[in-house]
Amino acid sequence: MKRRVIHIDEEKCTGCRLCVHACHEGAIGLVDGKARLLRDDYCDGLGDCLPACPENAIEFIEREAAAYDEAAVIAEKMRRAQAEIHASMPAGGCPGSMAKTIVREAEPGVVSESGQAASAHVVNSASNASSFENPFPAPAGGVSTVVNVPARLSNWPVQIKLAPVNAPYFQGRDLLVAADCTAFAYGAFHEDFLKGRVCLIGCPKLDGVDYTEKLAQIIAGNNVRSIRVARMQVPCCGGLEQAVRRAVAIAGSQNGVGAAGAVVGACGAVDTVGAVASNIPVQIDVISSDGRIVAVG
Repeated sequence: MKRRVIHIDEEKCTGCRLCVHACHEGAIGLVDGKARLLRDDYCDGLGDCLPACPENAIEFIEREAAAYDEAAVIAEKMRRAQAEIHASMPAGGCPGSMAKTIVREAEPGVVSESGQAASAHVVNSASNASSFENPFPAPAGGVSTVVNVPARLSNWPVQIKLAPVNAPYFQGRDLLVAADCTAFAYGAFHEDFLKGRVCLIGCPKLDGVDYTEKLAQIIAGNNVRSIRVARMQVPCCGGLEQAVRRAVAIAGSQNGVGAAGAVVGACGAVDTVGAVASNIPVQIDVISSDGRIVAVG
């Protein structure tokens, strides 16, 4: 196809690399000390590189060129980001970011204060209740004297920024993408949200990054079956939801993925759950401010 792409005059180019850094798509690289357009399909034709060139060595031209391929650009960005992370790690890598699957033994009974076993879901509101006689129970023999709720985390690491896009625990699984505050606001997070799902957490405000590219790679490369989004009811948390929506739009057509979203209020209530795609079943749990499930639909 004939379209507008950049042209670099190598005689004028001094190899200052300013255009390389200005190109957000990674289309320009330095070859033998001169800037070059590495791939036509990486050039979006917007021209961020033009004003960056102090020698006026870059211009737009109309010629036969491959169409701009956003998916290929995202894949290359993720490859470079992963390479930079590994390059910055000490020899052997960071132990805290090594991917691993957590295999748990048969689910233990939940031990109440009287020592009697109880169903795990019975304690749904316990961690949100404000009437504990002993708010700081001392573990006895490694088991809490108040309640022992089985953990549901099945993967590590959980931070979006640290998780490898090709970790084996993503393959064919249901994915939970959660704002990191939700596990503290909602008492039964492990049982109601995390159970049976691979978890990724992040805070778009504090991390200051767009998770779209990485999530798209995870979804497209691992045949992810479904995505559930848990976010707080604050404006800055919308960045997490939007990143998932964009990632699904990029990768979902390949795997038939959709997403469901849960919004957790500051008082620990699940206020709304909405379907992003009709092919994903959605369960709506309405939680009261004291942590009780008051309706299921």
